[in-house]
Amino acid sequence: MPAGNITGIRMPMDNRKTIAIIGGGQLGLMIAREAHNLGAAVAVLDPAPDAPAFAQADRHVVGAYDDIQALEELCEGSDAVTYEFENVPGEVLRHIENKYNIRQGVAPLFDSQDRLREKANARIHGLKTPEFIPVPALDFMKPEDGEEPVPGNPEYPVPMSAADAARLSGEERIYQLEQAVSVLGMPCVLKTRTLGYDGHGQAVIREKGDLRSASDLLKVPCILEKFVDFDYEASVVMVSDGEKVIHFPIGRNIHTGGILDLSIVPAPGLSDGLEENGTGAGIALACGNFMKSCGYRGILAIELFVKGNEFYFNEMAPRPHNSGHYTIEGCSTNQYRELCRFLLGRPLETPVLLAPTVMKNILGQDLDAAKTIVAESLEGAGPGVSVSSPEEVDNAFCGVAGKGVYVHLYGKTQSRPKRKMGHITFTPMTLEEFNDRWAGRFV
Repeated sequence: MPAGNITGIRMPMDNRKTIAIIGGGQLGLMIAREAHNLGAAVAVLDPAPDAPAFAQADRHVVGAYDDIQALEELCEGSDAVTYEFENVPGEVLRHIENKYNIRQGVAPLFDSQDRLREKANARIHGLKTPEFIPVPALDFMKPEDGEEPVPGNPEYPVPMSAADAARLSGEERIYQLEQAVSVLGMPCVLKTRTLGYDGHGQAVIREKGDLRSASDLLKVPCILEKFVDFDYEASVVMVSDGEKVIHFPIGRNIHTGGILDLSIVPAPGLSDGLEENGTGAGIALACGNFMKSCGYRGILAIELFVKGNEFYFNEMAPRPHNSGHYTIEGCSTNQYRELCRFLLGRPLETPVLLAPTVMKNILGQDLDAAKTIVAESLEGAGPGVSVSSPEEVDNAFCGVAGKGVYVHLYGKTQSRPKRKMGHITFTPMTLEEFNDRWAGRFV
């Protein structure tokens, strides 16, 4: 029996161009919608049989991201292949990149999958980063009793392999972290080099008492970063066809518990007119030059720490970004549409911010409040749409819930705290107006 399972034909594949999407989450769902709006067909691969993007797919494959056979089934007959999930194994895609049209290439995905490689790459190509070093490292090996410390270069220590890191004892991990912290100082942030997201795989070290609990992360290779006392976090989403780079307006991001809660656009203190002088223009120019220098094409989101007139690269994602959801209603074009234009070989459109916008992430604990907002807007709306309670609101709702209020529920079948279940875009809306009128609706 084949590992991949082609099911769920939505409509016959025809002479339309086809975009194949590796990953069937909410980002794949929104890519698929925009692909259809541009007249293209969509095929989607995801290991979950109830993946949200399958609802919009013309054809879908149930299979693992590292299953070559499933990937071949997805890509066969496609005109372009993209990925909506940054943890798709880059090494696996290299086996098929010469056979199918992965228009973004594998390089940005590969570079983003290791925080040490990602940070070094950012510095090489002109972006400032927080100070960082790898840990555990060979330079920080604890000497045996009576032996002298192993000489090394603490400024550029040699990273330890994953296999060697796994063999360290608890006390050796603590010693490693003590040595690394002595180089960078406190406060600092320890992060796993791979697979960390939404605050997972991270520990802030502010005092010596934090070392023991944080050292548990050193069972795998990590990166230790100097803590940046930033004013706020920001992100910029770009799309490049190899010659032209378009930038969406820069947003300020507010996180709660390590997960994005709100995106405020334009970011306070930054101009939404990216060609004006100031920090906003500097961010757009520097990030665009970075993308060109790396030779990246397609979509790229960069998260930044902003401190006064300075900004520091934090991380990047070569896919549509949570902080860019606001572009669907807040801009003249959106991140999903421009990615699809790139994939289909069409000219890119320069986005314009239509009005100040706030995007609220809907996590599992916010879902009831979001459904209540929808129910209130639909109550008494007429035959076929009238509802009497939030329980009657579909988990896959996508539509208007009052003037300037746009609700997107992703259709996920299981809700749990901290899981991204949807988002709401408010436009026109400022952060002050959101706090006055809407913030109290969410616990």
